[in-house]
Amino acid sequence: MVTAARLQGKRQGERAACSRGLARSIPGKLVRAPQLAAGSLQVSAPLNRPPARAGNDNQLLIHALTPATRAPLLTLTKRIADAGCSLSDARVSTIGNDTSLLMLAAGAWDAIAKLETALAKLGRDEELRLSHYRTGPREQNGTLLPYLVEVVAADRPGILVKVVEFFSRHDIRVEQLSSMRYQAMQTGAEMFQAQITIGIPAQIHLATLRDDFLELCDGLNLDAIMDPVKF
Repeated sequence: MVTAARLQGKRQGERAACSRGLARSIPGKLVRAPQLAAGSLQVSAPLNRPPARAGNDNQLLIHALTPATRAPLLTLTKRIADAGCSLSDARVSTIGNDTSLLMLAAGAWDAIAKLETALAKLGRDEELRLSHYRTGPREQNGTLLPYLVEVVAADRPGILVKVVEFFSRHDIRVEQLSSMRYQAMQTGAEMFQAQITIGIPAQIHLATLRDDFLELCDGLNLDAIMDPVKF
């Protein structure tokens, strides 16, 4: 009698457990999942969700051309600051009678929108050639080695073409370039000078590249050097 009562009680307990979704896992049979307690919420975390963009990932590239006597450097920097943006990078150069300004502003989305509105009003000036568009942060490439190339020669057409063409054939990117034509103080000769910062892929053999470049310069009667950027 005691044994029969125990078996009956055990069966009743198992039926109650099954009704609550707490049955043991039985091979080959479908088992009901446990039920959640009232008021509880189960949320599965999505996989591979892209990270939210940081506020300063919003960038605006600004280019302005004006007569050198009316360079809007102060005006543009104030517009950028008033909009709540920061000036990430800037280039200012005077070429001939004109000044070129290239600026990169960064900030939150609404700050960039405010700056765009301010620049649209500023662009109504007839003597100011202003353009701007949104861009993104530059992707860093740790496989490019920075090198500085300097070229000096008697001025004649086509020097820069030959130099840039050489790097293009080797899939070497020009990062920065500055060139000018000037008159030598000592002799009055017309001279050409160029400074070029390049990014050399790490897989290129540096000694071979330098030899090929200097051989090109010898053939063109150019005085040139190619050295690593050390800062």
